[in-house]
Amino acid sequence: MLSKRLISLLTVVLLCSNLSAQSIIKEHSAKKASIYSAIVPGMGQFYNKKYWKIPLIYAALGSAFYAARWNQSEYEHYLLAYQYRTDDIESTVDPYVNRYTESNLITIKDYYRKNKDLAYIISAGLYLMNILDASVDAHLFDFEVSDDLSLAVRPEMLNNNHQAIPGISLTLNWH
Repeated sequence: MLSKRLISLLTVVLLCSNLSAQSIIKEHSAKKASIYSAIVPGMGQFYNKKYWKIPLIYAALGSAFYAARWNQSEYEHYLLAYQYRTDDIESTVDPYVNRYTESNLITIKDYYRKNKDLAYIISAGLYLMNILDASVDAHLFDFEVSDDLSLAVRPEMLNNNHQAIPGISLTLNWH
């Protein structure tokens, strides 16, 4: 009776130790990388260990937002100049009296407004590309490319109906 209990106990201990000794494969999650990049741009690239992409993301987003802000300030400047031109108040000073007509001021104002809107659209596109890049990188995180990938090009004589025809043989090796 004691030997059966001892054998049972020993079996359970060995099974438990065998289970804990197995390595747990940690899967790299594309969903996590996407969520991280959606919360903080560049955080998904950090999760994917693609640290060199983070400064590029912030430079691109910063440039787009800078362009949007600069175009906004120019738009406000020419809008104010147009308002000074058309307000019929003698005390306001129009800085572009002899340089631009009213239609020129409207055209310039619309130009900067359109560029501001375009810069915000580009910013949104860059933000979405950041998320997409993190997701794709996470999907390809465990993808291995062997160093033993080669293409051999050799001349070869092909036999066709008892005739020797010169040709080229392409052999692709991967392991």
